[in-house]
Amino acid sequence: MSWTLDKILKGARRLSASDVHLVSGLAPLLRITGEIHPIEGEPLDEHLLKEIVGAILSEKQRQSLEENWQLCFSRQWADVGRCRISVYFRAGCPEMAIRLCETRVRGAEELGLPPIVSELTRLPSGLVLVTGPTGTGKTTTLNFLIDAINRQRRAKIVTIEDPVEFVHENLRSIVIQQEVMTDVLSFRSALIHVLRQDPDVIVIGEMRDLETIETALIAAETGHLVMATLHTPDSVQTVQRIYSVFPAEQQNAIVVQLANSLQAIIAQKLLPRADGKGRVLAAEVCVATPAVRNHIREGQVHQLYSEMQTGKKHQMQTIDHSLLSLYQRGEITYDTALSHARVPDHIRQRAIERPA
Repeated sequence: MSWTLDKILKGARRLSASDVHLVSGLAPLLRITGEIHPIEGEPLDEHLLKEIVGAILSEKQRQSLEENWQLCFSRQWADVGRCRISVYFRAGCPEMAIRLCETRVRGAEELGLPPIVSELTRLPSGLVLVTGPTGTGKTTTLNFLIDAINRQRRAKIVTIEDPVEFVHENLRSIVIQQEVMTDVLSFRSALIHVLRQDPDVIVIGEMRDLETIETALIAAETGHLVMATLHTPDSVQTVQRIYSVFPAEQQNAIVVQLANSLQAIIAQKLLPRADGKGRVLAAEVCVATPAVRNHIREGQVHQLYSEMQTGKKHQMQTIDHSLLSLYQRGEITYDTALSHARVPDHIRQRAIERPA
């Protein structure tokens, strides 16, 4: 069987795969409901992988790959939709990880997002963070937020993405989507210029470095709604990560800025459904109440968990609360709830394991 990228991607979309992995010495691999599955067929070799990679790269991308030895970009395929492609080398051979992007923006209920997330789209300013490990749907949640604002408000939304995974049409808002290494050189340089483009909402695909975080905080403080992602597992570590990237002499000032501008942190996990049919979202929600802001300002970040435990009236919830709720509704298994809990005893004390 002769593999073509078009054939592999169409098969992946048909099987509802989220990702495709093209690895030397193996047949193409698909990630379906969170697990890797091989496709039956001939293994890929170095010659074919070089051919596949070479066929989809522009001259500029080819040069970038030669210089940096890695490359990430997006591309549209007929009958497949948009894909995010990451090219890297192993033992001198190019290999690929391909994310099949969403073909539509799903609603909050379908995504399993807490109701508070929809309310965040009406905020005039401040910082909203969506966090979690790779592959937990952070970009999907960001695109939901963009789409909700686009449908409800007359605003200018500017996004900086690496790469663009979903193209938004202009509805009630103007949506300007900029891709790193296609339209802008970096998140950092783009963000400085975005502030001069009269935006109402700024969306940052990922806050990666000191300069990007610093500019995002300034933008959030000066009347813009800033939404961004971070690769942090929970609210406490998100706050710690933000101020810890700065030199010690700047940290006090950054903590005050963060306390003043933060609106909410949504920390996500995607977990296998109990029936084996797909995955379901578990989310921790930390809303920046006066008490939360004060704990951040005073350096008492560990107290945020207590605020989330007692903050139901502000629509806050811990990850353990989310896991327990999913288990009690029969959406995840007891073992899944227990293995992802921050405090497993919280689950043990409140849940009775269902009989097999």
